[in-house]
Amino acid sequence: MSHMKIRKAVFPAAGMGTRFLPATKATPKEMLCLVDKPLIQYGVEEAVAAGCTEIIIVTGRGKTTMEDHFDKSAELEASLAAKNKTALLEIARSVSKLAKIVYVRQPEALGLGHAVLMAKEIVGNEPFCVLLPDDIVDASTPCMKQMVEAFNETQSSILGSEVVEGDAISAYGCLDCTPDATNPRLLAVKNMVEKPAPGTQPSQNAIIGRYILTPRIFEMIEGITPGAGGELQLTDAIKALLQHEKVYGFSYEGKRHDAGDKQGFLRATVELALKHDKLGPDFRAWLKDQSF
Repeated sequence: MSHMKIRKAVFPAAGMGTRFLPATKATPKEMLCLVDKPLIQYGVEEAVAAGCTEIIIVTGRGKTTMEDHFDKSAELEASLAAKNKTALLEIARSVSKLAKIVYVRQPEALGLGHAVLMAKEIVGNEPFCVLLPDDIVDASTPCMKQMVEAFNETQSSILGSEVVEGDAISAYGCLDCTPDATNPRLLAVKNMVEKPAPGTQPSQNAIIGRYILTPRIFEMIEGITPGAGGELQLTDAIKALLQHEKVYGFSYEGKRHDAGDKQGFLRATVELALKHDKLGPDFRAWLKDQSF
């Protein structure tokens, strides 16, 4: 496994997005827009910035607009060209040129582990990364690029992690870990606890939606016992992987926005709008004038 490169990124995107109803009744959650880009495009751009050249999106029924979004739109491009709207034309073209994107269907939503397993044949026998579109990480160096650099050092599976204070850790997978002696951002993982009861957490280090995994994870997923609802949990598979290989947590630099529910999505929209090069100054001025 030494000196292997991360070339492929998996995006689990087959869920129904029920927390965003009614918006997601006919629109995939991953296509909801934060400011001017759909959620999933933020993640794809992050993976590309990390050096990934092949994007694998695990989809389900009703997700074809994602495929259309990343595809070339001849009619739109012709219309923009005819109207000499060159800036908009370049934006439209750039989306379809981001990376090679392939799609695989998940027939049933049977857990995150099952979604990752759907990509097994395309990933093959090489390490890969997994990005959950709900988690938007705003960072000067993209989060996954930071993690890939750590993988190049360790050649081991790496889990994105952040400190979550107090009892809020109970909403996350939690790492039982110790700081690495040579790299302060690396955490040597001994065990993981999914949504620990308040006061029982082994640390405040939560797992977020960024993973780099070795191909042995597929064997682990196939060997674990399904949990509630017949779902295969990725956390259970990673715990099994710990019996065979080293696994690290990684404390990334940047701010994560949990865009997986309405409140988090609204907060992310405001914060990213304020940082937007073109929209930010006017939006900030407008906010200051409001008497909420």
